[in-house]
Formats: sequence, C-alpha cells, structure tokens
Amino acid sequence: MHPALEAARLATEHTPFQGRLWLVGGAVRDELLGLPVSDDYDIVVEGDAIELAGRLANSPSAESAPVIYTRFGTAMVRLAGANVELVTARRENYDAASRKPHVEAASLEEDALRRDFTVNSLLRNLHTGELRDPLGAGLDDLKAKILRTPLDPAATFSEDPLRMLRAVRFRWKLGFAPAAGLYEAISEQAPRLAIISAERIRDEWLKMLVHPSAPDAMRDLMALGLLDRFAPEFRPLIGIDQGSYHHLDAWDHSLAALGNLVGSGEPVSPTLALAVLLHDIGKAHTRTVGRDGAIHFYQHERVGARMAKEMLSRLKLSQADIQIVTLLIASHMRLGSFDVLSAPAARRLIRDLGDQLEDLLTLVQADRDAHHPDKAMKDLSQVRARLAEVGQVTPREKLVSPLTGKQIMALTQLPPSPEVGRLKEALTEMVMEGSLLPDDQERAQAILSELLLRKPPSVPEPDAPDGH
Repeated sequence: MHPALEAARLATEHTPFQGRLWLVGGAVRDELLGLPVSDDYDIVVEGDAIELAGRLANSPSAESAPVIYTRFGTAMVRLAGANVELVTARRENYDAASRKPHVEAASLEEDALRRDFTVNSLLRNLHTGELRDPLGAGLDDLKAKILRTPLDPAATFSEDPLRMLRAVRFRWKLGFAPAAGLYEAISEQAPRLAIISAERIRDEWLKMLVHPSAPDAMRDLMALGLLDRFAPEFRPLIGIDQGSYHHLDAWDHSLAALGNLVGSGEPVSPTLALAVLLHDIGKAHTRTVGRDGAIHFYQHERVGARMAKEMLSRLKLSQADIQIVTLLIASHMRLGSFDVLSAPAARRLIRDLGDQLEDLLTLVQADRDAHHPDKAMKDLSQVRARLAEVGQVTPREKLVSPLTGKQIMALTQLPPSPEVGRLKEALTEMVMEGSLLPDDQERAQAILSELLLRKPPSVPEPDAPDGH
C-alpha cells in the first residue's frame, strides 16, 4: 500500500470513517491488471469528504492544507508525496449547457453509476482490503478487456463529453475493445465536446500523444469526429500526395513519424510529440506542382510553425512550450537530405536550437524513417558527430560577437542605434563562418573599421521620386 493510502487508513482507524473509505478508479483497475499505479489516488467516502479532508490535514503525512470544493462535496489533499482526491459518494444531475453537475449524497452503487466506465467503478476498502464490484459488471469487463459505460453511452458522454476522449485513451492504453454502441455514441455526441474547456481537452490529448499507441488514438480521434472539434487543421492533410519520396499521404506520414518517436516505449516529452505530429501541418497550404510534375511544399515549415502556434495557443499550452514546439517545426528542414554538415551550419544549429538540438535531431530521424522505404535517407550519425566536434571547439555560449554593443559604441563613437546592431551582427556572422574567433577582440576591432567603410546606402524615403 502506498504511504499516502496507509496514512489515510491510519488516520481514520477507530473513527466513524473506519471501513468507509474506498479506493476507486485507475488505482484499483491498474492493480488488478498488473500495471504500474500512478501517485494520484481517488477515494470515495461513505460520509463527508470535506470533514475527512480536515482530519487528514492533521496527519503527520500531510504536506499542505486541503483544497476544498464545497459545492461538489470533494477535496484534494497531499499526503506522503501523492495527490489524494476525496469524494463523498454521490449522484449527479447535469445541465445540458455545462459539464458541472448538481450533486447530492448517495450510495456506493449510485456513485458507481456516475463513473465513466465500468472498469473504473471497482472499489477497494482501505481498512479491510475488500474488493467490491458495485455494478456487477466491472470485473467481468476487466477480464474480457471491454470498455463499457455504466449507463447508456450517449447519456454518459452527454453528461461529461470529456469522457469521449478518455474512451479513446483508455481503449489504446489498456488494449481494450469498445463495447457495442460505444463508438457510435461518441460519433453522435462529438459536438458536445464544445462545452469542455481547452485545458481539459489539452491534458487528455497530451496523455495520448506520449503513449506508444498514439498513432492509433489519433486515427480514432479523426474517425470519430473528435479531432475536428479541437484541432481541425489536421483533416486537410488527408489525401495529400507528397511525391516520390513518400508512400503515404501527409496525414499518414505524420502518424508514421509519431509512431517512430513513441514506438520504443521510452519516455517522450509532450513538446517533442507535438512537434513530430505537427511538423508537416503546413503542407495543406503550401503544396505546388511544377511544370515537370514535381510536388513541392515551399516554406511549409514556416507556415506550419505559425499554424502550430495558433492551435496550441487555442489549447492553452504555456508560451514556453509553444516556443519549443514552433522552433522545432520551423527548423526541421534545416538538415535537408544532407548527411554531412558544414562547420558553419553546425554552429548555427547549435546557436539557434540550444537545449532543443537533440529533440530536433530526434524529430528529423522520425521524419526520415517515415519516408518511402526505397527512398530512405541515412541516419544522422555523421551529423551528430559533426555537431559534437564543432560544439566542443565552439560551444553555444561562445557563438557571439567578440565585441559587445557597448564596446562597439565606445570604439566607433556611435550612439545606440540600428547601426550598432548591424555591426555586432556582422561580427557574429564571421564567428559563425569561422573567419573570426569568438575571443579575438583585437582582430574584431580591425574588422570593425573595415565594416564602417562598407556602410550600406540609406534606403530612399517612400515618397522619393526614385522609390516608385
């Protein structure tokens, strides 16, 4: 038993709560399936969950004051390094325009009816260890690997439409088959997803994307009409012919690349999964066919980065995460089909990508491995070796001008101005090209004098006669 659950058990022995605390949901389900159990626990209480939260807050294992939701009869406590949600056994009634229920105390059997799936309604008593199946169907469905709703699926999904996304996630995470009528109900209720907050949709989606089954989950989201509700940018990728280097359309290629990323089962960050899935999202808007019949997607990486920013902003990702994803998408064509990288190109990648350089290489490899098998490009071992070699000689922090802006102003007597930035950038570019060492200030000063003599002519004013 996890220390958090042991703390809850000990704190309620010889109290009115003894024998009335039931672990429910994923922790019971995954234990019975022999799967790892997370450190987030749900406890349904035959009694007042808020009163229980106050009692647990005085436990030696409590790490913070409880968070109370009086309207719903729930509370969140932090015990021994785990989040424990306490819920009074209840029944719920929903308004059609909201997923926030009206609640009232009820029996364990009635509480089980409001759960999303029968396999998540199983109960384990914290004090006695008793396993209870209040619906009489949860254990059978668990053994048969069937995903079934306690009520008619249309009613279950209408009450809380997020359950439709959870159905797809659990189907593929657990390897279960949807019960008869389950997916049909999702297709019918898909428009109801509009009442769910972007944050809740985002969290469910990201859980799918980092799992090895992510491509299968994405196909279900598309087929059921759910993806159109929060990320309609994907549908135009279906059927886009990408030319001779591809055997898949843009949609299936994106899923194949995602599968290459998550297929090993190794941990994957949500930002990298998003970048791989979205790396070609701009192709639907950039496809052209040349006179020779060749298919091109000029600047699709830049268009895709802009589209990804709009989509992920809509889903309320943090600005930091959006910047990472869009940087990776915008940069994924920089290696082209080259297997040998020049030193200047390596320096620019090191400077521009920083901590995301390894993720970019992972993205590019996943993309390459999703190309036509007969057109497969080589792995990136030579590129990696070149980056390591160049990075050892000139690490990222040294890829700057030998002279600061203040030093340039002191040497040239220039005031703060774009001209100072131009000179500094010119020196930085020489460092990138390898014609100037990052710490060679003496030579940089000599070059500075030459650069001043090459000052570009001023741009004519818009209304000047020769500006037309």
